[in-house]
Amino acid sequence: MNKMMKTASALALASTLLLSACGNANTTNNAAGNSNSSGNAATNNSAAGNSTTPPAGDMKLRILTANVGGKTPDENVKFEETIKAQTGIEATLEKPASDYDQKVLTALGSGEKYDLIELSDLGKLSEFVDQGVVSDLTDFVTSSPVLSDPKVIPAAEWDQLKDKDGKIVAVFSKFQGGTMPIIRKDWLDKLKLSEPKTLDEYYNVLKAFKEKDPDGNGKDDTYGLSTSGLYDIQAFMSAAGLKYRYVMEDGKRTIPYATEAAIPMYEWFAKLTKEGIMDPNFITNDTGKMRNLFLADRVGMVTYWDAWVGTFNNLRQQEDPNTTFEAKGIASIPGPDGTIMMRRGDPDFWIIPSNAEHPDAAKKFLEYWNSEEGITLGSLGVEGLDYTKEGSTITLTDLGKEHSMDHGVP
Repeated sequence: MNKMMKTASALALASTLLLSACGNANTTNNAAGNSNSSGNAATNNSAAGNSTTPPAGDMKLRILTANVGGKTPDENVKFEETIKAQTGIEATLEKPASDYDQKVLTALGSGEKYDLIELSDLGKLSEFVDQGVVSDLTDFVTSSPVLSDPKVIPAAEWDQLKDKDGKIVAVFSKFQGGTMPIIRKDWLDKLKLSEPKTLDEYYNVLKAFKEKDPDGNGKDDTYGLSTSGLYDIQAFMSAAGLKYRYVMEDGKRTIPYATEAAIPMYEWFAKLTKEGIMDPNFITNDTGKMRNLFLADRVGMVTYWDAWVGTFNNLRQQEDPNTTFEAKGIASIPGPDGTIMMRRGDPDFWIIPSNAEHPDAAKKFLEYWNSEEGITLGSLGVEGLDYTKEGSTITLTDLGKEHSMDHGVP
């Protein structure tokens, strides 16, 4: 009877967590846009040089974008001016304040003319291809000295942007990184603990973060782990060999997180919650609240995008150059067969709509965006506004620090 009650409780918790994950999926995936940079392109200076030769045609662009550009209307103008100075393209960047996905659907459905549209949903890309509103870019990409260079974009990555017939129908705006446990390395060192590698080791470390006063303030005010609705627990589910989202079995979709194999993992989370090791507000947290707890010395571990490891450290160092704060990303827990599962975000990418009026300018921009100049603009922002450069030394301005080196390619 006790075993049945235990199983029922675990299943109830599983249902709560899965519903919470679904409820937070859209907002959390948007945070992924802050997660990682675009491949290795910034290191290839010779390829970048190819983007400076304008193709024939009208060098104008109308771009619909969710992430690329300035953080304010004034900076967006400066962003457009920089594109023109570096490429000769007169670009207009339109960044809707809200309902971006609906704006894309409306634009493509009504025949409104854009030369480039930024997307991040590979499923939607397939739908748009079926509707015939996306240009075939295969010949352009394979003949481009920039985009066909595997040092700029690894050849295998293009499989993500091919349709069912093997045609390339989009070009990367940025690659996403992965999510992982991010731990307070300085707390580990202070408590003389090793980085956890097994589920039991994770428990012991998180318990110590709760009970051993790692922030040294003499108060019982720290937690071991916080998440944002538990939408990302892949690092822990990896211990049971369970994959995020779905897998195909006998031609049918199966959600590993909703199987009986997941029950021991939900029981593990229930144990953390019962013992006060888990932040009690994990279900209602958004990512901002979770990040703030981590930055404010209230929690020793969060699960978030890899690029935030550096961002956490930068933010604390800007606040206090003498801080001992040190965030570090660590690997998922190996499963029964030794396999480590980590979750990677879908890339952001550009499409050229089939009714684009300036496809040549769009193609030139796509090469530029994957060059060193383009990635510098997409990350650091506008020189003289977001950063200054003296020789090889780059210094962020106060405005640049606010913008966190993310203008579409964090």
